[in-house]
Amino acid sequence: MANLIPPHGGKGLTKCLLEGAERDAELKKAEGLLKIAVSPRVKGDLIMIGIGGFSPLTGFMTKADWKGVCDDFLMADGTFWPVPVTLDVSAAQAAEINEGSEIALQDPESGAIMATMKVTEKFELTEADKKYECEKVFMGEGTPTAEEFWKIAEEDHPGVQMVMGQKEFCLAGPVKVLSEGEYPTRYKGIYHRPEESRKIFEEKGWSEVAALQLRNPMHRSHEYLCKIAVEVCDGVYIHSLVGNLKPGDIPASVRVKCIDALVKNYFVEDNVVQGGYPLDMRYAGPREGLLHAVFRQNYGCSRMIIGRDHAGVGDFYGMFEAQTIFDKIPQPEGGKALLCNPLKIDWTFYCYKCDGMASLRTCPHGKEDRVLLSGTMLRKMLSEGGDLPDHFGRDEVIVILREYYEGLTEKVEIKTHKAATGD
Repeated sequence: MANLIPPHGGKGLTKCLLEGAERDAELKKAEGLLKIAVSPRVKGDLIMIGIGGFSPLTGFMTKADWKGVCDDFLMADGTFWPVPVTLDVSAAQAAEINEGSEIALQDPESGAIMATMKVTEKFELTEADKKYECEKVFMGEGTPTAEEFWKIAEEDHPGVQMVMGQKEFCLAGPVKVLSEGEYPTRYKGIYHRPEESRKIFEEKGWSEVAALQLRNPMHRSHEYLCKIAVEVCDGVYIHSLVGNLKPGDIPASVRVKCIDALVKNYFVEDNVVQGGYPLDMRYAGPREGLLHAVFRQNYGCSRMIIGRDHAGVGDFYGMFEAQTIFDKIPQPEGGKALLCNPLKIDWTFYCYKCDGMASLRTCPHGKEDRVLLSGTMLRKMLSEGGDLPDHFGRDEVIVILREYYEGLTEKVEIKTHKAATGD
């Protein structure tokens, strides 16, 4: 791995996933432990801790870590980290658990044991604490005051709803991960551990790798972002979220088909790698952009493509707030700083007068000459059965998406916002 960026935190890939006889023994021990069902978000975090995607984390955060991350982007040991990674339990469950004891963490859907955990700390997260976390992590330039934020956050921000819906207590401590859930089988060949993506990049001789975060179907703007990155880096890692999304978002299996079609027909395939990761979206905008850069560093990427409204939802964030936040974060020493740098790209679109893809930095023409590309608008138009403007997406991709929408029995209303419409 000498030519690739080192993992975040200065400790290499801190993998907590057990395999073989060691896993079998831990599973047997878990049968006699108190079992705690985890939320979908915690399940994704747990897998990422297990495979080294969240290096240097080896478990869930303490109260001091939580506070430091909220306030200063730093864990208690001084390591940069932008978003709390906590395990919540009810007051009744917390009463059954003593610090120093071991518990088993269980997938609520399958009943499978995901991990064992040694509880080193138990702390309450009050309603005031949850609101504090929401204001620190989710409040952006689109709602610059707490009053403006709370007018709409609890109804319109899925990340805020997730935090405010957490149970009353949190448990901290190291984990031994025993399962990667359904991801290795359902997304075989797409789902990667960091060691696997790093091996692929090494075999290709890449050292400078750019990551494209993807939660929407890949349209012309995404394609253009990737091609810009291919020009300035050795290759691009199209890294698609295969965890849970909000209602109305397009499932991972459909997005993977779209990426396959684009790469096959419009890229030099040797310069692109497609992968998937198991997290749920938090929709934390700028803070989530930083988290994306942290774990992409662990996957071997030295650059994180950050475009318009990265990881945003509604109008909570400034259009390019996820770019400017990289210039404001602390830079601790000893491998504890974020080393994956942003590849900042302006708003991109198709321009009829330019007769091609362009950006606000390169195109002198007006809004009326542009096809403004947005995953939200793409989903809204397709869900309503409308016609798409020319050059909005590649024909091969549109065919896949129309087939998906025609097969839906229930429709979800897609809300538009300023970042989607160009207002």
